Amino acid sequence: MECRVGCAACCIAISISSPIPGMPEGKPAGVPCPQLTAERRCGLFGRPERPDVCGGLPASLEMCGTTNEEAFAYLEALEEATAPTRHSH
Repeated sequence: MECRVGCAACCIAISISSPIPGMPEGKPAGVPCPQLTAERRCGLFGRPERPDVCGGLPASLEMCGTTNEEAFAYLEALEEATAPTRHSH
């Protein structure tokens, strides 16, 4: 499956814990990656400094849905479901 031009849900909705050029501490969920171009494409695509997690996240119908809204909803739910739990003492 090809990425929809202008979507970038996977570059915005999810957190990335590994360093990214421009964000050495990683990227929080809901924050656009600093490597997104004006066309909302990955500026690191195909480059060695692209985080492994990004290269390992291929577009799929399940994740991307048929609209950008579906992609954001899926990835936001995934982010919430996989966020570390915080225990209060």
